[in-house]
Amino acid sequence: MSGNKSDFSDFLDEMRWRGFHEQCTDPEGLAQLLAAETVSGYIGFDPTADSLHVGSLLPIMGLVHLQRHGHRPIAIVGGATAMVGDPTGRTELRQMLTDEQITHNLAGIRAQLEQFLDFGQGGDLPGSGGPVGLIFNNADWLKDYGYIAFLRDVGKYFSVNQMLARDSVKSRLEYGLSFIEFNYMILQAYDYLVLNRDHGCRLQMGGNDQWGNICSGVDLSRRVNRQEVYGLTFPLLATASGEKMGKTAAGAVWLSAARTAPYDFYQYWVNVDDRDVSRFLRLYTLLPRQRIEELEQLSGADIREAKQALAFAITELVHGREEADKATRAAQALFRGAGDASTVPQSERPAADLEGEGLWIIDALIDSGLCKSKGEARRMIRQKGVRINDAVVEDEMTRLRAADVDAGRIALQVGKKKHHHLMIV
Repeated sequence: MSGNKSDFSDFLDEMRWRGFHEQCTDPEGLAQLLAAETVSGYIGFDPTADSLHVGSLLPIMGLVHLQRHGHRPIAIVGGATAMVGDPTGRTELRQMLTDEQITHNLAGIRAQLEQFLDFGQGGDLPGSGGPVGLIFNNADWLKDYGYIAFLRDVGKYFSVNQMLARDSVKSRLEYGLSFIEFNYMILQAYDYLVLNRDHGCRLQMGGNDQWGNICSGVDLSRRVNRQEVYGLTFPLLATASGEKMGKTAAGAVWLSAARTAPYDFYQYWVNVDDRDVSRFLRLYTLLPRQRIEELEQLSGADIREAKQALAFAITELVHGREEADKATRAAQALFRGAGDASTVPQSERPAADLEGEGLWIIDALIDSGLCKSKGEARRMIRQKGVRINDAVVEDEMTRLRAADVDAGRIALQVGKKKHHHLMIV
């Protein structure tokens, strides 16, 4: 894994330079602690799906940097808190998940975290270099805790007035906040108490929208465990154009290759706004500082080199060197007329499907995964966003026929970034 050695001797210095450092409960106290001993720090990930997405990559990288600087990362996969639902950043109640869904999602997310952090499984991991990390499911200490006992043991430390003043709660009051969501802050705070008490954890990190929850955990751990603990938040990212990070017309950009193909993942990064390249190089890659600063000097047409370096580095982190190489070759084949076009995502289609009346373009778009529904396919066609062999599709009733086959394939494109080849057999 490239860029494994940090240019920084100090964790907080690197976090500031890379743009992670938003708020800290006690910057001086945390700096002194980090300099004096090995610190355990945690971030929680609720299993609301069986994969994390690009928005989750930022906190993952936070734990990666912590481990690379010689400290111990702790990841919480929230099997219990997922049953409640974090109200932060929402205007409505999250979908309630079943035990079976949560169990399935937990396995997927744990496997993804093990791609980045060393939990003792070995291998050349981005976080290699620090102590072996820990990974827990908070259902282990929350799910069977009796309601009355929990209220008496933990609830007594929380002021309703103070909870209502937290941004994560206050922002939801105008839309309506369910009682089950109101409890989320207490559950997350209790996670910190348990990790501090049982595993010596003294740092919680997360997105800046978690500031209120983190402060509650810091306060609870200080009161009950009588130990000084700390909180550090990362910025909430939006693209330069104001869009939510990791969102596209086709939906979220997932870390799972089954949900977002490595080629599409690469294309997301190589097509980011020029204004975002510098920020993303610092936040989402482990490229050395000198290399990043060299790329930041590029401008005009040369900035494409920086985008390619960004896309390759992130794709390698998430999907490995082989998939990053494939995506690069596919991009070269499509945009420069060079390289191996077989690396473009593809699927086989019987030649018989093109005989007679042929194959509906809408069906082809859905079957290939370029569109998720007939409604989306029709909308993209109306917006002139669908191409067959680089020719714009004008009619929703278009059918693919044998005459569309070129060198054994039909090249489909949706928008600027999504490509698929139908291999006719």
